[in-house]
Amino acid sequence: MLRDRRLLALLVAETVSTTGTQMTWLALPWFVLTTTGSAGKMTLVLASEAVGLVSMGLPGGTILTRLGPRWTMMIADGARAPFMLIIPLLYWSGALTFPLLLGLVFVVGALSGPYFAAQRTLVPELVGEAENVVGKANAFLQSAQRVTMLLGPAVAGVLIAWVGAPSVLVIDAATYVVSFVLVGAFVRVARRVVEPEQRGRFLDGFRFIVRDPLLRGWSVAFITGDAAWMAFFAAVPVLVVAEYGADPRIAGWIFASFGVGAVIGNVVAYRLQDRTDGLTLVATLVYGQALPLWVLVFDVPAVAIIGAIFVSGLFNGLVNPAIHTLLTLSSPPAIRARVMPALSAVLMLSLPLGLAVAGPVLSTAGAHPVLVGFAVTQTAAMTLVSILGLRVRASRRADELSLAA
Repeated sequence: MLRDRRLLALLVAETVSTTGTQMTWLALPWFVLTTTGSAGKMTLVLASEAVGLVSMGLPGGTILTRLGPRWTMMIADGARAPFMLIIPLLYWSGALTFPLLLGLVFVVGALSGPYFAAQRTLVPELVGEAENVVGKANAFLQSAQRVTMLLGPAVAGVLIAWVGAPSVLVIDAATYVVSFVLVGAFVRVARRVVEPEQRGRFLDGFRFIVRDPLLRGWSVAFITGDAAWMAFFAAVPVLVVAEYGADPRIAGWIFASFGVGAVIGNVVAYRLQDRTDGLTLVATLVYGQALPLWVLVFDVPAVAIIGAIFVSGLFNGLVNPAIHTLLTLSSPPAIRARVMPALSAVLMLSLPLGLAVAGPVLSTAGAHPVLVGFAVTQTAAMTLVSILGLRVRASRRADELSLAA
């Protein structure tokens, strides 16, 4: 599969670009927290980017339908680079105000929404519609993304301590440029010819999600579960500053441990694509993502937190390629450019939701209550994912037997 240089270029572009993004996920909140001393302001900055991501759900479908996934990704990368670069430049010049920072990260988030949707839509256009083949491609893509979770936070922790958080944001801007060049030069794909009446209307992506049992149910579960993850990400800098000597390297390794586990899980998941169907895989193994998080409820050394997040990441790596494949292939190709941006926007609701809950708690009570809520919410959400997956699998098998009869 990797002999296809288009897919290989996409994987390299994803690795480079998302490594920069993962570095910023640590550098940006660390920058705000250490320059303002306010966990509330840190949460507002993260929430501003999250609101930007959600805001492009409706227009993102129109953009993707008209431009196609390749050009959508290129435009998003080409625009995100200068908007990210201007943040440290304004800070060094003394011209960066807090409202301006909120506006800049909002724009970066708004540009990221169509990018993520286009990336998911592009995979079937490169490899076809077969579930096991798309699953394998997604295993590669997820591995690339998870490698960034290993590299990005760990490198960011070292670089923040060495050159400061603003310089890390400059590196993130440069990674967008690299991704733009790679996708533009190597990722060529023939545009699908879709008649205008088949493309769907402005709201049809959301309508499809509401009507599809799997998309509808899993959206609720993933919004809830990802909101808990967002609260956890916001809590890590506060936890490290309060409990672990304000060492950014510890924060980096907490984030990176998830990436290490997820990469290992993705490698195993690639082999599982031909051996079992995606719904069975997800319904069986998704509990492993949530149960290790109960370690965070207790007062434990940093290494125990790192270990728990590693195990959670391992199981996330096992199930995520199948999840992304099932979500992508649930909609017909003709309307997928409408459905995927809508689905991305719906799932991105988790980001402001998690931050809205976490921000006040972090400001008044610290990180521990957020960690308890993280474990409880993840367990409930993954249980729902499993139950819905089993129910849809049973329904599909009943339909197959009915047709065979």
